[in-house]
Amino acid sequence: MRICIVGAGKMGAFLADSMCLLHEVAIFDVDIKRLQYVFNTRRLTTLDEIRDFNPELIINAVTLKYTLSTFQSILPYISANCMLSDIASVKTGLKEFYEASGHPYVSTHPMFGPTFANLRELRKNHAIIISEGDHLGKVFFKDFYGSLGLNLHEYTFDQHDETMTYALSIPFVATMAFAASMRYPDAPGTTFNKHLETAKGVLSEDDYLLSEILFSPYTPDKINQVISQMTRLKGIIEKKDTQEMKDYLTELRKNIFG
Repeated sequence: MRICIVGAGKMGAFLADSMCLLHEVAIFDVDIKRLQYVFNTRRLTTLDEIRDFNPELIINAVTLKYTLSTFQSILPYISANCMLSDIASVKTGLKEFYEASGHPYVSTHPMFGPTFANLRELRKNHAIIISEGDHLGKVFFKDFYGSLGLNLHEYTFDQHDETMTYALSIPFVATMAFAASMRYPDAPGTTFNKHLETAKGVLSEDDYLLSEILFSPYTPDKINQVISQMTRLKGIIEKKDTQEMKDYLTELRKNIFG
């Protein structure tokens, strides 16, 4: 299959590297410097080159802020039967775009990022495939993600964004609370350092990506639940109630360990 990956960031380069031995792959980026270390893959820097390559599948791997505008700029340069695809972590607006485009489409979300994941060992990670898409496109990505050892899940667009509230919004909010009250100790412990590394990773993400994930309509209710639990914990601490703290910790361990 002729596959054009749009965006030569870490995920785009990873996809190109993972697909190039079994498919004819090109990667497009207007910044030629980002294509410097791409191998076994055609390097494209103009939209005319995408047209000449005539891809059967476009994988849009640009920053979330530019996903829809990038699709719009590419549409005039691809054939009517070229399948569109994205790996966006927030799917807002994509369903409507795909349905209006007239192109077959498949939407997925590899649930790992270059910041934290070991891209050579992904078997503990997950990928979501959106059910509202082309059957053959879904089969392609099921085979591809399966070859990486990822655990696969199929959700609708709405189910995906609701799931992201649990998977991303709550951890992001907790990390931001830690960062907001940050004071670096003279002798940091192991737990502190682990939280610090997580905070550095989250806050190195693109501002637009963080905003769009947190702006999910499902996020405010989850934040209220977090605030309620923090208020409950604060009350236990202020009372210094040993038994209530023990019961609370038992409850937390059941949530975490099952």
